[in-house]
Amino acid sequence: MRDFVPSPVHHSAIRNGFSLVEMMVVLMIMGLLASVAVLSFSGDDKHLRNEAERFAARTVAARDEAIVGARPVALVVSERGYYFERRVDGQWQPLPGRGFDLTGWDQGTSADAARQRIVFDSLGLAGTDAAIRLKRDEQSLVVHLRRDGKVTLDAG
Repeated sequence: MRDFVPSPVHHSAIRNGFSLVEMMVVLMIMGLLASVAVLSFSGDDKHLRNEAERFAARTVAARDEAIVGARPVALVVSERGYYFERRVDGQWQPLPGRGFDLTGWDQGTSADAARQRIVFDSLGLAGTDAAIRLKRDEQSLVVHLRRDGKVTLDAG
């Protein structure tokens, strides 16, 4: 009888996927790249965008107030700032509530806007189209108010 001698088994290591260490290295590199991207945005860009978004949001809130209150609400905007009014007994009066009072543009921000009044009726429709350009250093953003009441923010 012959002796049975098993042949040496060669296990070839088949790798499917990544090791934990490789995944951690990739995630660390992605995190570094993301932080470089975030830090590359200048503070003025973010500051101007925040101010323009705040102005647009308050304008939308005033439009909504005109709809809910079933009475006209006006946005009064100029190169120095903006405020909101409502029509009561045939007269314009300050719109009560936090965020609707006189708000000046932040230092370093200016608006290309002659003093104007944009009125939202009780359906939320604006009396006129308007474009308010906010500038800070070399950056500018435009807040558009359309007659249908839509408020948008675009790069200037």
